Amino acid sequence: MKRKVIHTDKAPQAIGTYSQAVQTCNTVYLSGQIPLVPETMELVEGNMEAQIRRVFDNLEAVAQAAGGSLAEIAKLNIYLTDLGHFPLVNQVMADYFREPYPARAAVGVAALPKDAAVEMDAIMVLNH
Repeated sequence: MKRKVIHTDKAPQAIGTYSQAVQTCNTVYLSGQIPLVPETMELVEGNMEAQIRRVFDNLEAVAQAAGGSLAEIAKLNIYLTDLGHFPLVNQVMADYFREPYPARAAVGVAALPKDAAVEMDAIMVLNH
């Protein structure tokens, strides 16, 4: 099975030994995104909503680079350092996704890279 590495300058560059995404057949595995601004590689300024939106924007950029969109995400994993932000994730997610929604998990974690408060990764199935 061939693997295709997905890369875009519209999302943060990998800060380790991984790819932004990897495609096998019509499935794309999107690596975890934290709220980094691609141009500066610094955490987005602002409140928790700004961080969540930045993560969704980063995921969207990688999905588009793979020839897809957020609408084709089949599974979304959300990691939060404070699960009290889960209702806000739901609220913001409604701006980015329409039914049928992806399968999803939300996990409380002790810490994330660069002291981010949120990280998300996804599995996308291309419909073409």
